[in-house]
Amino acid sequence: MHVLPTGATGYIGKRLLQSLLQRGYSVTCCVRNRQRFTPPVGFDDQLEVLETDFNEPLVPPSNLKPVSVAYYLIHSLSESTEGIAQSELNTARHFRLLAESLQCEQVIYLGGIAHENHLSEHLASRKGVEEELKKGAFKTTILRAAIIVGSGSASFEIIRDLVEKIPVMVTPRWVNTLCQPISIRNVIDYLLGVIQNEKTYNETFDIGGPEVLSYKQMMLDFGSVRGLKRLIYTLPVMTPRLSSYWLYFITSTNYKLAVNLVKSMKVEVVCRDNRLQDILQIELISYKDAVQNAFGKIEQNMVVSSWNDALSSSGKEQNWNQHIRVPSQGCFIDNRTFRLGDTQETVLKRLWQIGGKKGWYYASWLWKIRGFLDRLVGGVGLRRGRTNALQIHPGDALDFWRVLVADPGKGRLLLYAEMKLPGEAWLEFNIRSQENGQDILVQQATFRPRGLTGRLYWYSVSPFHAFLFEGMGRKIAG
Repeated sequence: MHVLPTGATGYIGKRLLQSLLQRGYSVTCCVRNRQRFTPPVGFDDQLEVLETDFNEPLVPPSNLKPVSVAYYLIHSLSESTEGIAQSELNTARHFRLLAESLQCEQVIYLGGIAHENHLSEHLASRKGVEEELKKGAFKTTILRAAIIVGSGSASFEIIRDLVEKIPVMVTPRWVNTLCQPISIRNVIDYLLGVIQNEKTYNETFDIGGPEVLSYKQMMLDFGSVRGLKRLIYTLPVMTPRLSSYWLYFITSTNYKLAVNLVKSMKVEVVCRDNRLQDILQIELISYKDAVQNAFGKIEQNMVVSSWNDALSSSGKEQNWNQHIRVPSQGCFIDNRTFRLGDTQETVLKRLWQIGGKKGWYYASWLWKIRGFLDRLVGGVGLRRGRTNALQIHPGDALDFWRVLVADPGKGRLLLYAEMKLPGEAWLEFNIRSQENGQDILVQQATFRPRGLTGRLYWYSVSPFHAFLFEGMGRKIAG
């Protein structure tokens, strides 16, 4: 059977892709940019990659095989709500036309529970996507989920930030809103279980875990799993704007996502039927067990995907390709060379663990101050960390950087800055062997200023670069 999943670099899509391949399916996965897609190892004969942007109409390649099942897993939670409904409809329409041209028999869509009359813009847009997909010349299976709990999911990481950092919380009243969280494992079970299951054709199902909880109870249960006692008090007068700022400054989310989450969290998201569980006989995982499973993955460095790695986590539009080539004209450049004091393998390992909890090897307090200042002006700061403590791939978020190139064979790591800047910045590391047999580390920071403000910014931070970049390079080189 041939399956076509979209969103293969996203939080759900990356995990679903791995499960599909492990089950032996032939897969053509859709990605917006092939360069930031790292395919699972060992499945070359089962996997093809189609580079496409569903924001634009597309013509499928003539050699693309017909598909039996397609998954629509494209969402825009981190984007501005302005024009979101039309944007999502256009994306769904382009996908529908592609699925029809490939003679698709079944389309499976994962959306959000949306029963109330007054919905947030994002939940309303997802209902619009459902209606657009139903127009297709194929069977549809629509799954609606509430909060998804798993290592790296947005809800998990936000609750983790709140519970682990704040022993006494004064919260907005929406923390009393009810929802039905579901484990990421159960979401994947459902997505796989409905494949060519005729009982699910042209049907819409709510999927959730075994418990209905308030957000407050979820935070308390999270604390219980982590052995943390937390006190939570509700403040009824906190406005949506203040609630958004509260989430933004305390958690790793960007401001746009915080606004959208606050609007959605005021809406009750509880399943109204459990038909699909009865059809598929899936054993549901409790909320506390889902949290424990997530930390099991984190502790073993087995986190497959994280919402932070989505390009939209930076809170601004991104064009991946335009940043791959580091400019030289009209730029300020800080270039330093260091002799390796350790083997290339040791230095590469050290370089591949940079950022996150490991830090930046030198003057970590300065990096933290820079991250704090970035948050104050609406940037991402350092709170995104990194998905895996040992591995790094193109497309990963790395604190307030984005990984553009991570090539261990060539000893090259290229990062692009996603902090708030009056310009653009790149940080590049190259491990090289010289003709005299001496191995070196070349470290280069490049800044392309935007106007006079950008130039003044560079001159103001240059004194710090003198010892910050020097110290970091020496530590990495050993």
